[in-house]
Amino acid sequence: MEENTTRPEPGDTGYRATMDDSDLRAMAPHASAPQYHYKDLLESGPVHRHAEGHVQVVSRAAVDEVFQNPKVFSSAAFGGISLGNTRPLIPLSVDPPDHSKYRKLLDPLFAPRRMDAAEPDITRRVNYFMDKFVDRGECHFTDEFAVPFPSSVFLGLMGLPWDDLDAMLRMKDGIIRPGGLELTMEERQERMRQNAEDIYAFFNAILDEREKDPQDDILTQFINAKVDGEELTRDEILDICFLFLLAGLDTVTDSLTCSFAYLAQHPEHRQQIVDDPSLVPSAVEELLRWESPVPGVPRFCTEDTEVAGCPVKKGDSVGVSVGAANVDAQEFPDAFDVRFDREVNRHLAFGGGVHRCLGSHLARRELRVVLREWHKRIPEYEVKPGIDLHYVMGLRSVDNLELVW
Repeated sequence: MEENTTRPEPGDTGYRATMDDSDLRAMAPHASAPQYHYKDLLESGPVHRHAEGHVQVVSRAAVDEVFQNPKVFSSAAFGGISLGNTRPLIPLSVDPPDHSKYRKLLDPLFAPRRMDAAEPDITRRVNYFMDKFVDRGECHFTDEFAVPFPSSVFLGLMGLPWDDLDAMLRMKDGIIRPGGLELTMEERQERMRQNAEDIYAFFNAILDEREKDPQDDILTQFINAKVDGEELTRDEILDICFLFLLAGLDTVTDSLTCSFAYLAQHPEHRQQIVDDPSLVPSAVEELLRWESPVPGVPRFCTEDTEVAGCPVKKGDSVGVSVGAANVDAQEFPDAFDVRFDREVNRHLAFGGGVHRCLGSHLARRELRVVLREWHKRIPEYEVKPGIDLHYVMGLRSVDNLELVW
């Protein structure tokens, strides 16, 4: 195991349950182009111990080992990342066998055929936002599109009205971005706790309404669903909704900002999509691999073991570097070439193993529809002159992406 006293790479939330201010500052230098930092990590070994009790796995083989062994590398034992939630997030922070019963219920709700049915609504929502700025010749892509669009799709799936969009965005941002380095960690955590209470109250009120007046939406299906013959409790439904609100919205926003920042700065790749729209699905996969908007996930080691031949101790927190695994030359011989014609792309942008992202089919569908519809209407665009792109730490995104055409 390579002994490394430096901090983990940007966005590696697996380093510990919560990061202090020095962790956040240390990630900043690599935020805009982390791939080359990942390359350095990969070249110095598959596993790194940054400090006593904190291990980082970076190679594809090591990451696969961790993902495929949830009994030893637990999500539940770690308790998940503290986001103000009062209970573990279902199914993210639940290990097998309990995890399996929830996935049995939830997986069909986000199956590909369900996404086929949702695509016309997703397409309408893409164009609804584009209509607001397409004739203007410019937009603040982050604020005007990437942030509100996935939240609006979520509203449609949940059977909620457009009027709830502002509240949805406020609650989400209150958890994901509760404040910058001007606040202490304690102050940020208090903001998250307060917003978490708002999220629970918001969904609790809607669930009360659905019990009285069922609708053809996911929330009503939660109320009527049974897992192994038992109905979900209200707390279980609230925990699922809490996770959906956060994991289903911000990660798509992050993927959109990173992908369009790349395309705006690489016109040769943008032109490939314009010339051949059939490349959109593979372009989405390659941009997810290269950008890795969720750079790392946390696990907790429940017993003494080894990863890639390196000892990992019981009680260690294990940072799983998805970003590094996605540019590992052992998996991708041309890992540093962004190729929209890549035939085999086993990237881990949606994680792996039993905890692989529940909403991956939805996220893929949203990203594909956006790339398709955008390049139909705005085939040529670039970053607005004078804009110095700012990549946010943690979940990797661009918070000031402005485009002109």
